[in-house]
Amino acid sequence: MMKRVVVVGSGIGGLTAAALVAKEGYEVTVLEAMTELAGCAGKYQRHPYVFAAGATLGMALEPGGIHNRVFRKLGIETEADRLDPVMELHHPEVSIPYYADREKHVETLCTAFPNHASSIGTFYKEVFQLATTIRTLMDPLPVMPPKRLEDLTQVVKSLRPVHMRLVPILLQPLEALLRKHGLDQAESFRHVLDGILIDSMQTTSREASALFSCIALDIYHEGAYYVPGGLYKFGEWLAASVKQSGGTIKKPRRVRKLTRNGGGWVVEDHRGKTYETDYVVFNGDPRQLEVLLESHQWEQLAKPLQAMPDKTTWGTYSLYIAIDCTKLQKPLRPFQQISHGANGEMDEGWHFFVSASKPEDVLRAPEGYQTVTISTHTDLQKWKTKEQYDSYRELMKNRILEAVELYYPGFRDAIDVLEDGAPRGWENYTLRTEGYVGGFAQTPWHALFGAASHRSGLPGLYLCGDHIFPGGGTIGVTTSGLHVARSITKKRLI
Repeated sequence: MMKRVVVVGSGIGGLTAAALVAKEGYEVTVLEAMTELAGCAGKYQRHPYVFAAGATLGMALEPGGIHNRVFRKLGIETEADRLDPVMELHHPEVSIPYYADREKHVETLCTAFPNHASSIGTFYKEVFQLATTIRTLMDPLPVMPPKRLEDLTQVVKSLRPVHMRLVPILLQPLEALLRKHGLDQAESFRHVLDGILIDSMQTTSREASALFSCIALDIYHEGAYYVPGGLYKFGEWLAASVKQSGGTIKKPRRVRKLTRNGGGWVVEDHRGKTYETDYVVFNGDPRQLEVLLESHQWEQLAKPLQAMPDKTTWGTYSLYIAIDCTKLQKPLRPFQQISHGANGEMDEGWHFFVSASKPEDVLRAPEGYQTVTISTHTDLQKWKTKEQYDSYRELMKNRILEAVELYYPGFRDAIDVLEDGAPRGWENYTLRTEGYVGGFAQTPWHALFGAASHRSGLPGLYLCGDHIFPGGGTIGVTTSGLHVARSITKKRLI
């Protein structure tokens, strides 16, 4: 009898798991609460414009990259343009291109910060060496933290003598490496690093895992891409693969209840329809499980999952803008970071990521127009009351637009459509408690041993997404989706 799998949520992680297990012959049903696929990598439309829900770029499409490996396994043909420069980095003291070539990137930083050039060179030499070593350990995509003998066996099989050099930084923040190279007081340079880290690791160099920071500072050089239409295309490609393998995608179908039934599960949606299944893949906010599961089942969940309701995470404030780029001196580059705080602030509109469609990308906007998504981290405590919410929303919008205007004079006058997404909007769109996004800060302990596993602790219930090891971004969620698919099928798959 064909085994059944119900996937709750159609984020990139959930769709990855769904497509892989469907390819292996499982009967797959995906239940998505919204009308759009791909979660935080999705889109929404305001005719004639298509806006990316999140401000992000494509990665891991190069040979050996996880998206490349998954798409090849599924027989998916992709369309993407490699970026070089990857993006522009704008800071109060410098504006620099982020070159794809490692040596050229380091030379640019040394020129921008001549007083620290020698130290920057040695720092990056070690970062790139460590990243190469880490990659040999992580390429088999091991499960962390190891929960079963098979997990531990996989990690041990990957170990080589060269990996001993990782031991000193295993539980260290990047701050330790900066101090080693005399860069811990080089504040302007640190702010450049922090801008990269906050967007990928949800924290800065003072707290970010040194191990994972090396990967974050190296990964854009492996390959960064502009995907025509936007990253929601990943979701469309994966969904098409699910259907091609005989799977079903139902939307909008909000799940209201998960119940153990003998050796399997029963999933109930908001319309009262039930789905009997052997496995549940939960690609949503783990905090929802406290409501979806019966109390005694919630108490049996793995401890990191039970602890999630008490953890502090980031919210986001986003702007969605359509512009007539013929009114500007030059169109916006596809990707850039703008940091304009006097003290290197990395949140609250003082630092934000800008993603713009290419003027010729007619999948996003009519020719000559661009759709722009801007995203900044925000403390959810600043949005508690209605008075706070309304006033802070206006403050954030103006703070961001004023900063963009510094680099693109006349930007406000070029705006055709402007909408924003504050935490409550994100909560409604993603069903995440209070609107948190991006997963948890990748600190030394949480990045590895304190991370939440894809195994829930309950038989047949698995999780994937930015809250599960190895974390956020399409690379992270795809990895957790793969881990789920491996656990269900008992195969390596890729």
